[in-house]
Amino acid sequence: MTVAKQARSLTVARITAAGVLMAMNIALSSYGIPVPGGHLYLCDVVICLAGLMLGPVEAFAVGGIGSFLGDLFFYPLPMFVSLATHGLQAVAVSLISHRALKSRPRLASVIAVAVGAVIMVTGYTLGKWFIYSTPEYAIIKLPYEIAQASLGAVLSLVLYWNAGLHRLFRNITGVDLAG
Repeated sequence: MTVAKQARSLTVARITAAGVLMAMNIALSSYGIPVPGGHLYLCDVVICLAGLMLGPVEAFAVGGIGSFLGDLFFYPLPMFVSLATHGLQAVAVSLISHRALKSRPRLASVIAVAVGAVIMVTGYTLGKWFIYSTPEYAIIKLPYEIAQASLGAVLSLVLYWNAGLHRLFRNITGVDLAG
């Protein structure tokens, strides 16, 4: 689906879905699951779901702008890193899942969230290196980034395919971007 075709197919239901997902992203940016030495944030689940359900522009709004706002409200230091990293992650998930392997949408979704996870881990590692000016801090936090990205990728796939969110979204919006 081209960007022009996607813009024409925007409906109240799709805009509402993007708004709800953005609100969920902002809310999930406010707290994390405590683990020894850090936290795992569940916003990656919503960002990957947005990429799987929405077109790239909507997915960027949910992932990038939603993460930016979540950081702005709760922890402003990395908000521009979040805008770029989660925005790019959501766009990549959307483009790959909707345009690659049309005959195998589940496989395309797995590849898409895996690429999105790599983008997230790389973006935040480089962002932490830049923000805190030390590669040691970025490397220390690398396992948490990997765990968060992996958790987000797996949970989003389970919710989308196994819990039936793809059918629900298609029935509500009338759009089947997954093929």
